[in-house]
Amino acid sequence: MKETKSSNPELIQLIRFLMKRSKENNVAIWRDVAGYLAKARRRRVAVNLSRINRYTQKSDVVIVPGKILGAGTLDHSVTVAAFSVSEKAKAKIAAAKAKYLSIPELVETNPKGSNVKIIR
Repeated sequence: MKETKSSNPELIQLIRFLMKRSKENNVAIWRDVAGYLAKARRRRVAVNLSRINRYTQKSDVVIVPGKILGAGTLDHSVTVAAFSVSEKAKAKIAAAKAKYLSIPELVETNPKGSNVKIIR
């Protein structure tokens, strides 16, 4: 079977960044996130806000290795990081007084990945 490879330069750079930080800090979570992002586009994760709301508590830190979609509501404040996010989801995250970060921003603020949940 032919190996699929992304041609998105942002995604390739992000995967390399995560692998580098995983090796530097000896942390497995960033390697796992890079593995999820390296999958083919049709197999990549798309998570609705309702799922994030269901599996998190107030002030949790969550990473989505894919896209956040705007279906559902968010009724508590969390910190969410993802590769991409829809405009509707951004508005709902802001309305819930939650915080959205890009994945590199989350890695910089929490290099050890402590207390970070992966939602897929």
